[in-house]
Amino acid sequence: MYFTDENTLGLGKLMRSLGREDVLYPGHDRLPEVPRGSPDLDWMTVIGERELIVLTRDRRIRSRPAERRAYWQHGIRSVWIGAKQDLGPADQLQLFLRHEKRLKREITKRGPGPWSLSLGPSGVRPLRLPDPE
Repeated sequence: MYFTDENTLGLGKLMRSLGREDVLYPGHDRLPEVPRGSPDLDWMTVIGERELIVLTRDRRIRSRPAERRAYWQHGIRSVWIGAKQDLGPADQLQLFLRHEKRLKREITKRGPGPWSLSLGPSGVRPLRLPDPE
């Protein structure tokens, strides 16, 4: 099951509109504890407890000290979606679907968090997740 944060809210809504039941996002009725506008540290606790995989474009979330600690504390698993240029929701979805089989294999291989992956035009690759200080 996936969680799209505020940075990829359009992707989450698009996936749901296409019938995907495996995606939640801030403000979704099946995720009442994460309303729109929730600070990262608030939703990270909930997402870790629910063992959801975060789909995001927020590269800085892994570098801020408080968020980095939350990654480790809550076992956050995330996939950063990116390319050289900003992608809109439709392009993000196309990228996700093109590499979804490989992504699922990586998720299974990596198991419990914390970990972080990058999803780009060339595929899926691991991202370094610095230890909390």
